[in-house]
Amino acid sequence: QVQLVESGGGLVQAGGSLRLSCAASGSIFRINVMGWYRQAPGKQRELLATFPSGGTTNYADSVKGRFTISRDTAKNAVYLQMNSLKPEDTATYYCNADVMSPGNWRSYNYWGQGTQVTVSS
Repeated sequence: QVQLVESGGGLVQAGGSLRLSCAASGSIFRINVMGWYRQAPGKQRELLATFPSGGTTNYADSVKGRFTISRDTAKNAVYLQMNSLKPEDTATYYCNADVMSPGNWRSYNYWGQGTQVTVSS
C-alpha cells in the first residue's frame, strides 16, 4: 500500500559528503513522522534523525552537527545530508515513515529497502 524508495548511498572517503533521499508513494493521507536509521554489522539499528509533521527535527548525538535531515511534504520525501563522514559511519541506512492512508483510522510504520554507505579511511 505504501512504499519507501531510497537512493544516494555509496562509497566515499573520510571527510566527504553524501546526500540520501527517500520518497514515499502509494495510498497516503498523512505522514506523521519521517526519519533515518542506520545499522552496522553486529550492532543494533540506531535512530539518527526524525522530522515530525508540525514538529522540530531531532538528532542523535553521534551525528548532530554533521548530518542534516530535511523534508519535502509535497513530495512525501525526506533527505539526509551527511557531511564530514567518518569510517564509523559505515552502515546500512534506512528510511522510516509513520503513515496514515485514506479510509484508515490509524497509522502504520514503513521502512525503505536500505542503502549502503561505506566510508573509507
